[in-house]
Amino acid sequence: MRLGRGVALVAALGGMAGPLAAQAGHGHGAPPAADSARAADSAFAAVQERGKQAMGVDQYTSAHRFDPLPDGGRIVLVRDAADTAGVRTIREHMQEIREAFRKGDFTIPGFVHDRDVPGTRVLAAKRSELRIVYRPVAGGGELQLATRDPEVVKAIHEFLAFQRMDHRVDHGH
Repeated sequence: MRLGRGVALVAALGGMAGPLAAQAGHGHGAPPAADSARAADSAFAAVQERGKQAMGVDQYTSAHRFDPLPDGGRIVLVRDAADTAGVRTIREHMQEIREAFRKGDFTIPGFVHDRDVPGTRVLAAKRSELRIVYRPVAGGGELQLATRDPEVVKAIHEFLAFQRMDHRVDHGH
């Protein structure tokens, strides 16, 4: 895990990003819709920054995919294949995530999103029902999460839907 020395500060500030962003502009004549948009942008920027801390690569120059599949789903993280150091970092990160998820440890998504991530409680509790396979792909890596347990499939789909929303990933894959 690539959280590094700045994690405590980033985590502490990350928890404050929403309230601080929500206060920005109040009393300055900004309409509530502008405050809401500013808070959403600040929250997204905070997710991106914590993601950079956790993954070791700039989230603005990397692309995520969170694809639901009939038996679970797929997480893909890639960047320009010419950035061999970045690609290597992504691949290492994805393998670390695989090992953490196999142990029922979903703290990295919780850190990145600064909250309990939907689906992770079931995934942690039923980790023995979950098969997680890592594969290198052009420019990065892929994790495939699969199960025969319908409750775990539902949890994977909840997890991936939340990830798509919070990372602002196009739903059209």
